[in-house]
Amino acid sequence: MELLAYATFFGTVALSYALITLGLNVQWGLTGLFNVGVAAFVAVGAYTSAILTSPATVGRIGGFALPLPVGWLAAAAAAALLANLVAWLTIRLRADYLAITTFGVAVAVQLAVLNLTGLTGGPFGITFIPRPFAAWAGDPARFGLANFALVAATVLIVYLLLETLAKSPWGRVLRAVREDETAAEALGKSPRRLRIEAFTVGGAVMGLAGAVQAHFVGFIAPENFLPTLTFQVWAMLIVGGSGNNRGAILGAVLVWAIWAASGALIGAVVPAAMQARAASLQIVCIGVALCAILLTRPGGLLGETPVRRRRKPTSPT
Repeated sequence: MELLAYATFFGTVALSYALITLGLNVQWGLTGLFNVGVAAFVAVGAYTSAILTSPATVGRIGGFALPLPVGWLAAAAAAALLANLVAWLTIRLRADYLAITTFGVAVAVQLAVLNLTGLTGGPFGITFIPRPFAAWAGDPARFGLANFALVAATVLIVYLLLETLAKSPWGRVLRAVREDETAAEALGKSPRRLRIEAFTVGGAVMGLAGAVQAHFVGFIAPENFLPTLTFQVWAMLIVGGSGNNRGAILGAVLVWAIWAASGALIGAVVPAAMQARAASLQIVCIGVALCAILLTRPGGLLGETPVRRRRKPTSPT
């Protein structure tokens, strides 16, 4: 039973990262937007849902104890609003300047949640975030299976929605803008509007993922949204295959497996007094895996699926 409880815990966390990676795939995989501020949108989603659904706390604004679905929807909406604002201000920038700007947004959000103590709890974070199926918490296996099923269903719904969007004319135009902006503009498309839309959709998915993680763990703090999170998500997308939603999910599971396995190995081999310093070896392990993937499969494990053109019916001769 302990093995089953751990397996469901691992799967739930991995799939929550898969949600974030799916959001990044919309921005980078389909549109070519270099977002290095992933942690900001995840944090906004997590704190929005936590503030709305957690019980009232003395000295902190929020604590409305709203239902969990309301918190998840509000998380996606808040992150989408932030993403739309950031995109509206920065989308004309070149890729390298856009990366610097989004990284600055991530740092600003992290500092904001650290210092807005009356709203976010400051360095102490927000506790007692309601967890799905909390009544079953006394049975780890049952609790873990129920949460895993809920997160898996959420990932499946988001995956199907994003697949539909990717195969729609909107998704094909995004790829056209990514490949040749000038040609797309010559055909009457608006690259700026399309990029803002893609950035907003990706931000909404990241915000939803932040809410899912917050409610599964039951606690959030500013340390959960450091730049390391952005590095992990980028590694997941590159390993799985940029431009492929199935690759985004596969990469999230594999990289999280490497992260968890390396952490367990360090805990078993390195003396307790040195484990804090040795924790950085987890990032080294992911970096090595990333280099190996890029050397052997530059497009990732699955790679982008080519768009098939519909053949016109041939007229009888």
